[in-house]
Amino acid sequence: MATSNLDRITVDPRQCDGKPCIRGLRIPVHLILRLLANGKTPTEVVATYPELEPADIEQAVAYVAFGDRCPPPGHGTRMD
Repeated sequence: MATSNLDRITVDPRQCDGKPCIRGLRIPVHLILRLLANGKTPTEVVATYPELEPADIEQAVAYVAFGDRCPPPGHGTRMD
C-alpha cells in the first residue's frame, strides 16, 4: 500500500485554464510529463525550470500515474 499527499499539485480555474499545476506556479503538470516523455531527466527539468524542486517532478508523475484514483488536489491523498 502506498500513501502520498499531493500537496504540490494545485488547480485554480483562473490559472492555466484550470489545469493541474505545480504549487500555484504557471507550470502545468502536463508540461513536466511532456518533457520527461521527450527524454529529459528530472534533473534537466529542474535545471530548465529552477523554481521547481525534485519533489514537484515526483508528484507530477504520481498525479498522472494514479489517474482517476487521484482525488482533486488539496484534499490529501491516500492511494491504496
